Amino acid sequence: MVGWAQARVTPTVPQQQMISLEDLPFEGQQLITLIRQGGPFASERDGVVFGNRERLLPLRKRGYYREYTVATPGLAHRGTRRIVCGGQPRMPDTCYYTADHYQSFRRITP
Repeated sequence: MVGWAQARVTPTVPQQQMISLEDLPFEGQQLITLIRQGGPFASERDGVVFGNRERLLPLRKRGYYREYTVATPGLAHRGTRRIVCGGQPRMPDTCYYTADHYQSFRRITP
């Protein structure tokens, strides 16, 4: 009897759209400044490891990405807006913005 071998397929990462720092919501612009300063952050969840389970960002080792909450005026909870940065916490290699709770990302450009 011959067995079937299934190749492990690495998912492809979609081409990232971009957003300029100036086009981020005002709260996102403020958050980028706080990320570079090391805080303080409004949410205790800010700076936690982002697992990239959706695999929409380039694949990296666990711990590479960290997530931060972009405040939404008028909401009493965290809402759906986040910035996810990869690399060193105060000096990230790259950051991404999502307005729809990880359904899509746009790479933040200077």
